[in-house]
Amino acid sequence: MSDVVAALQGAVYDGFAKVEAAGPRGMITVKGDLAASVLKNATTGVAGVDFPGQGEANCVGEKGICWMAPDEVLVLVPYAEVPDAVGRMEKVLAGTHHLIANVSDARALFFVSGLDAREVIAKLTPADVSPSAFRPGQFRRTRLAQVPAAFWMRDAETFEVICFRSVARYVFDLLKTAALPGSEVGYF
Repeated sequence: MSDVVAALQGAVYDGFAKVEAAGPRGMITVKGDLAASVLKNATTGVAGVDFPGQGEANCVGEKGICWMAPDEVLVLVPYAEVPDAVGRMEKVLAGTHHLIANVSDARALFFVSGLDAREVIAKLTPADVSPSAFRPGQFRRTRLAQVPAAFWMRDAETFEVICFRSVARYVFDLLKTAALPGSEVGYF
């Protein structure tokens, strides 16, 4: 088996907010009937968190579940646990209409943190990320500049951002540029 290599090998930028490329994270797309208790049990059983509502993410540490669409969630687990998690969910969902795909190596994950992390994200997305419209635990699929991305707030000062691995350098550079000292807008 080959060694796992993160998209940007842990790149970090300290501006008026901190931008970090995370190491490998297990990401599993699960599609099916999100109202079905069997699907909820399968996903919560491997993630160890409650099932999120529409437009929400429920994440603790490296584990979590993110609502992606009316028929799709993203299950997060430590990278090494993906094969076991996929197997466990397949077993629980056997005989039901579903799709499970390990997308870990096709995605990149970033953290944007600090008092002004919200301002960095707001510069790049058309989504309303004002404190009254976007709070910790909420999840958004959108764009960052010219590429598809998704993000959620872990807490009041930390965003997690997911994008395709193929555009990881572009997204890191976007986030870094948006966090350059002297470019603060001071809107929030």
